Order: sequence, then C-alpha cells, then structure tokens
Amino acid sequence: MVWKPHVTVAAVLERDGKFLMVEEETAQGIRYNQPAGHLEAHESLSAAVIRETLEESAYHFVPTQLIGIYRWHAPESDTTYIRFAYTGEITEHEAGRELDKGILRALWLTPDEIRASVARHRSPLILRCMEDYLAGRRYPLELVTHYE
Repeated sequence: MVWKPHVTVAAVLERDGKFLMVEEETAQGIRYNQPAGHLEAHESLSAAVIRETLEESAYHFVPTQLIGIYRWHAPESDTTYIRFAYTGEITEHEAGRELDKGILRALWLTPDEIRASVARHRSPLILRCMEDYLAGRRYPLELVTHYE
C-alpha cells in the first residue's frame, strides 16, 4: 500500500472579535470547521483556500498570510492530513449563494464559543489554528512556492 497524506487548506478569518466557521454534516455527525477542503490537481494552495472559502461560506477571501502548516492523523479514518492555514481579508459576501453539499451554514463565533464547542470540532486543528492566529503567528505567502 502506498501512503498518501491528504493536503488540505483552511481559512482562519476574524471579524469584530468573531471567527468564521462552518457547520457541516460528517460521518461523525454535525461538526464545526473553518472553511476548509482538499487541494485539487493543478491548483495552488492559495487558489484552493480562496475556492473552498467561497464554496463553503459564500465569502470572497483574499489570503494575505500563512498561519501555519499542520500534520494530523485522524484515527477513525486512518488518514493523515497536512493542513495549510491562511488568514486574510474578506472582500465580499454572496448572501444567496448555495453552499457546498454537506455544509449547513456559515456562522461567526467568538473564541470562547469555539473553545467551548471542542466536542463538535471536525478536528483538533480548528482550535490550534485559531489559537495560533490569536498568538500572532503569521508567515509571508512567499513561504509556499507554486510552480506551473
């Protein structure tokens, strides 16, 4: 068997002291996540996080900084994820846009609400990415190079 980690991206976005989250249906039940998803073939990481944020939350997002790169192994699925978490600016909201299949809604939660809902998080990366953001961890986008 060939081992392949799943490469994912996530947007950690704060507005007025609240963070953008999505509520989604998963095999483990209804869970919270940041707007996040898998990198597609021939797609840059920044293009992936822009696309996933729009598809899952209806917000247009411009990444400005990388918060971190995270490795997590999900025991229930025996899957390893490599997550690239970005922050940046929201430029527009398409209120009537249909969200991706499985996404119930986008919502804004305070850090305390996110901390209090750990049992409903899709992965431990959600809290870690938010805490790293709050701790001021930021890296330039140029840290990641995409070759065509």
